[in-house]
Amino acid sequence: MPSKQSDIKKVVLAYSGGLDTSIILKWLETTYGCEVVTFTADLGQGEEIEPARQKAILLGVKPENIFIEDLREEFVRDYVFPMFRANAQYEGLYLLGTSIARPLIAKKQIEIAKKTGADAVAHGATGKGNDQVRFELSYYALEPDIKVIAPWREWNLTSRTALIAFAEQHQIPIAKDKRGDAPFSVDANLLHASSEGKVLEDPAQEVPDYVYSRTVNPEDAPDKPTYVEIDFERGDPVAIDGEALSPANLLTRLNELARANGVGRLDLVENRFVGMKSRGMYETPGGTILYVAHRGIESITLDRGAAHLKDELAPKYSELIYNGFWFSPEREMLQALIDKSQEFVAGRVRVKLYKGSAVVVGRSSPYSLYDQDLVTFEEGAVAYDHRDAAGFIKLNALRLRTLGKRARKIAASQKA
Repeated sequence: MPSKQSDIKKVVLAYSGGLDTSIILKWLETTYGCEVVTFTADLGQGEEIEPARQKAILLGVKPENIFIEDLREEFVRDYVFPMFRANAQYEGLYLLGTSIARPLIAKKQIEIAKKTGADAVAHGATGKGNDQVRFELSYYALEPDIKVIAPWREWNLTSRTALIAFAEQHQIPIAKDKRGDAPFSVDANLLHASSEGKVLEDPAQEVPDYVYSRTVNPEDAPDKPTYVEIDFERGDPVAIDGEALSPANLLTRLNELARANGVGRLDLVENRFVGMKSRGMYETPGGTILYVAHRGIESITLDRGAAHLKDELAPKYSELIYNGFWFSPEREMLQALIDKSQEFVAGRVRVKLYKGSAVVVGRSSPYSLYDQDLVTFEEGAVAYDHRDAAGFIKLNALRLRTLGKRARKIAASQKA
């Protein structure tokens, strides 16, 4: 446990205004004897942000040390969209909603630390999860000599009872629903909401419907499908049903459409970077539509070689983001390759939403590589001679025939 005579004078805390980070705020002051600067990011989590300011003031933070910033546009434009250009899915399913938010929060903390002269940063991630890794790898990538405080790895407040007792001792307001164990924990931003713990810890049990917050139950969704058209330029969505929208507004619109149709639910057991398996429930409504639509427009605009290379690299790219390496050179190298591939990924995709599903039902592009004259079964195509296929097949079969002949010789010698 650090002594009160710490060399840390000022720390920037990632602060939500909730019970845990409010306890951390007071714990930092009492344990380190340091000045605390709070940073609250609006990433579209769906909660009011301003109460965090009032809570910080109530806990004694100087007004000039309270930073609140609306990051929704930057989050979607500079983090979500680049990730979706890569068709990133961790372990083939998870659209990385929590993972992609952490580097932006960390980046802003470092900027505020430089602005205020703070010598440390702090976060509220536990010692069992991935977020501690994501925050701290980002901190060190952006400011190699920064001091990092991770209270959950240091303090002895290891139970909900101990946390509440600490809060009462220091007159930290406690919401009534926080006086007992929460049924599950939630993380949310404009891209997704995730829930884990408690009622979700047994992977054999179905997720209770009350856990979901971003989507209606697909069984209760409308009996009539909804169609949405998404326009793309250089791999990014720019308009919905012909209306140009900013990145954050576009994702918000997709969230609304997906929510009403029960699209975007995922019940997942994943492999955490720290070594354990965990079961979580993810809702990525608009992101699910975007993923499907982006693959749809790529299907007619990307060359086979480029498309297949992207698919080979996507798992590595996804793992880098999941593990916290957004600011690594290898992620940036992959991003440059991915962005180059998106030069002609432009056009319109039509998606059908119906009771939990999002399916591409149409796609068009001025840069389409789809040639109807080549694929038609009708006579008259002049660019393709069917007879050419015979030589193509024989050349590709050469090694297989050679292997077959060897296997036949081996079998004959064994019989002799």
